[in-house]
Order: sequence, then structure tokens, then C-alpha cells
Amino acid sequence: MKRCLVGLAVVWAAVWATGAMAQEPKVGLSIVNTGCAQAVEALLVPGGSVLNKRAANFSAFLIKHGSRYMLFDTGLGRGIDAQYRQDMPVWARLAFGYEKPLHPAADQLTQAGIGALERVVLSHSHWDHASGVADFPGVRIAVAKEEMQRIQQASEGVGTAWPSQVGDAATVWEPLVFADKPYMGYARSLDLYGDGAVVLVPMPGHTPGSVGLFVTVDSGRRYFLIGDVAWTRDALAQGAAKFWLAGKLVDGDASGTQQSLEQVQRLMQRDPELQVVPAHDSAVQDALGYFPRWVP
Repeated sequence: MKRCLVGLAVVWAAVWATGAMAQEPKVGLSIVNTGCAQAVEALLVPGGSVLNKRAANFSAFLIKHGSRYMLFDTGLGRGIDAQYRQDMPVWARLAFGYEKPLHPAADQLTQAGIGALERVVLSHSHWDHASGVADFPGVRIAVAKEEMQRIQQASEGVGTAWPSQVGDAATVWEPLVFADKPYMGYARSLDLYGDGAVVLVPMPGHTPGSVGLFVTVDSGRRYFLIGDVAWTRDALAQGAAKFWLAGKLVDGDASGTQQSLEQVQRLMQRDPELQVVPAHDSAVQDALGYFPRWVP
């Protein structure tokens, strides 16, 4: 059974001992693991065992571009316990939970001496991606227009965004405006810095405003952060986003999710060097390493 990462202090000690933070990239990507849960393998991988469990990560992704930093998703934030008690439906608590200890992204960034973020981009507004929004007061929180509609409805108890996470009137929301500019097979895109290094694309289905992020780091390797289009790369390989019951619980539009997944599959076939990173795939993320390491 694949267990959760235990004790990020051990990771930090190893990193400082080897000087892994000494070389700051111009464009870099780092996986900020905020926590995890033990999930039944069959929920994460179609055809997986109902007897085995696999660690599912709750990760944020730190992107460095020159002297500027941003996050893609927040993982679990400082207030997750209260948020969970307030907004997680009782019926869903058997299927969706998290383990302790937790390591909120804001705490890890502060410990590393990283100051203000330029923005936080949410792949979508589900609880395990938006929990840390409140940990970054004054920072722009960027979402697709379609996702903003769900966030605005949250205070009315409509949709799946949690009021405890997205209902603060002081949150500075930034709508993402996509251009009709093709990128990597996607008809629309948003080049955040104008140089092709950090590019957002719409990936509707899981939620109407789900987005993915391409990051091309200094080595020339391109990473594709796909949010919850699929929970694992094994599921991508099988061409099925999730176990059917899990899909019914979490995918707003099953056919749209499948179309987004198949588009990722086609892209992987055309570009075998592309590094696809699902938001919760612990095996993929373990292999790449965690903050404060930068991915290769």
C-alpha cells in the first residue's frame, strides 16, 4: 500500500543538506505537497483493486517566472478543519477526507523566504484546490469566467464551491480572459507572461471553468498540470477519467470530462516528452520531488 509522505521536515532537512535551493531558476516549477489521503485504488484508477489503497496528494504548484511567483491551486489551507466541518456534506465524508499532519502552502512558502505572490490561479473551485485561498489575503485569485459564476453562487448554497473558502467579500478575484490563439492543440489559450513559458488552457468538464497549465522550465522540459481531468496518469493511459461512481460524484459533465481527457491523450501521443501531472497523482509527484526542490 502506497502511504502518504510522512514528515515534510525530513524533506526540508535533506534539501538544505544538499543545497537543492542554491540554484534559482528563471522559469521553475515546484510541487508543494500540503497533505494527502488514503483512497481506495479503484476510485483513482479504473480497474483498480477495491482492497488496496493508494495515497492521493493535495498539492499546490509553485511557478517562478523571473522574480515573480504564482501558485496553481492551493491544496489544503490553514483553515481546512473548520471549512470541512462547515461545508463537507455528511454523506460525502466517508469518501472524501484528509490525513494529518498538514503542511499548508502559505506556511511552506513563508519558511522558504518567498514573499508576496503575484497571483493564485485555481484549476477549479473544489474544496481541495481552493482551501488555501484565505491564506493569501490581497493576492489576486484567478479563475475562468465559468468558474466565477459557481463561486458567486456559493453563498447561495448552489454548486460545489464552499462558502467557507470562497465567500469572503475581501477576496480579490481576477477573471481569466482566453484568447483565440491555438496552443499545443488547444484552440484558446492565455499566455500569462507573453513568452510562451506559462500558458493556461480551458479544460471544461470536471467543472465548467476547469483549466490546465503548461509550464516550460529552464531545462526546456514542458509540464502540463491538468487539475482533475484525471486523478492519475494510470487512468489517462486507460482512457477513463475516474471510476464510474467517483465520476458521478465529482464530474459536473462526464462527457465533457472525457473529451478533455482524450485531448490530453492525443497530446501525449504527439509529444511523448510532455510531462503530464494530475493534481492528485502521488506516484508522479513523488518521482518529480517536492518543494523546495524545483522539478528537473
